[in-house]
Amino acid sequence: MSIFSERLKFLRKEKKLTQTELAKMLNTTQGTVGKWENNKLEPNFKKLILLAKYLDVSTDYLLGVTNIKGERSIMFSFFKRDKEKEV
Repeated sequence: MSIFSERLKFLRKEKKLTQTELAKMLNTTQGTVGKWENNKLEPNFKKLILLAKYLDVSTDYLLGVTNIKGERSIMFSFFKRDKEKEV
């Protein structure tokens, strides 16, 4: 199993979602979510971003780049500060 598939399955269960419920949120099928969790298929970029949003983690965490779950909010804060400097 890949880090992505392990983390996806863990996070889905942590949020108490079934594969079917998560699939509906992402406008995909339960079979597709099952394939992601069993390392048979990988999501496209759009689905990866949606997964991170719904599971409240960063894409980096989902992909195994970092082990910090809450980094998503840190990154959004960082980009928000950069935009404010431009104004």
